[in-house]
Amino acid sequence: MESQRTIPSEEEIKEFKKLLNHINKPPIKIFQTEHGDILDCIDIQKQRAFDHPLLKNHSIQLKPTTIPKWTRDNNTFQKSTSLPFRQENLSCPFGTVIVKRTTLEDLIQTQHLKSLGLSNPNSKDRNIDTTGYHFAVAEYKANNYGATGYINVWDLHVSPNQFSRASIHVSGGNNYHLQSISAGWIVNQRLKNNHSSLSISWTTDSDNISVGCFNTRCPGFVQVSTKFPLGILVHPVSTYNGEQFHLVVSLFQDHGSGNWWFMLRDDPIGYWPKSLFKTEGLANGASWVYWGGEVFSPVKEKSPTMGSGHYAQEGFRKAAYINGIKVIDHVSRKFFSPTTAAIQTYANNPGCYNVETKSGTGEFWSRAVFYGGPGGCTF
Repeated sequence: MESQRTIPSEEEIKEFKKLLNHINKPPIKIFQTEHGDILDCIDIQKQRAFDHPLLKNHSIQLKPTTIPKWTRDNNTFQKSTSLPFRQENLSCPFGTVIVKRTTLEDLIQTQHLKSLGLSNPNSKDRNIDTTGYHFAVAEYKANNYGATGYINVWDLHVSPNQFSRASIHVSGGNNYHLQSISAGWIVNQRLKNNHSSLSISWTTDSDNISVGCFNTRCPGFVQVSTKFPLGILVHPVSTYNGEQFHLVVSLFQDHGSGNWWFMLRDDPIGYWPKSLFKTEGLANGASWVYWGGEVFSPVKEKSPTMGSGHYAQEGFRKAAYINGIKVIDHVSRKFFSPTTAAIQTYANNPGCYNVETKSGTGEFWSRAVFYGGPGGCTF
């Protein structure tokens, strides 16, 4: 799993520059954020997703057929929602989507992430090498059509070869054909200089990143949002013993189309078409959900912080959390809160990171998971 080679050769850089012309579609409108990101409004029909051979004749679904209903918070807690950075004057025309322009540095980092592969806690049951990966998650293992949760947001420090992320994962399949999708935030020094950024990942063949990836660096995920591009800075972020902020993330399979949707609060960001997935994978529902944190570090480096950098037992305002945990029932297709007995916790290196489920007062704290730790693992 470890990759020490992070500096591309001159020949690779030439190839990356050629690839940039293919990845970055002709913009209809261009914006530059105060953080230096270039955002392009591109024709929704010409986005990167449709370079995928399975999507050549795909008909775009502009919004979910039905949006699953779950209890909404009407108290002050809702005011602590984080959103991806968005300038007031940013507005893309109808018929376009907003994407963060890919840079040469983005491609170099993508190549590095590709060399690491995609992993998840289910790998522990499948004899897959997860050297360098550390997880602290809550798991729900039963048939379902998706999940939701409020993912607490933090900024962290990681080295150039590391990442730390918090997300909701939905997976399906068996030991040989596991497929998964995830959404949340990631901190990677080369992607966003130690700031949290909006992130998705997916794979359609176990842990083989060649058929999946982060964000839209490879074709497959169909974006519909004109407001929130993947890879953009998330703000504001939580502070230790201070105000807490979170992303409201939902992943669910549309009852009509079978496409898997990613929603941020009430905004549809986009979807993974059903045609990307196998029958024994995510084509007809999912088998697992997990909520929590993941880090990666080369074995010769001490692993980075996860969550807030503090252990789960420190609790609210100190440890990272995902609360408001709900799953879509595979029969009624309605969100419900799993029982405490139905949620298992797993931390593969509890000396560095741990995880606890907590049942508190109120709808959003009746099911919550706290996780994280300072890191420092070297195995």
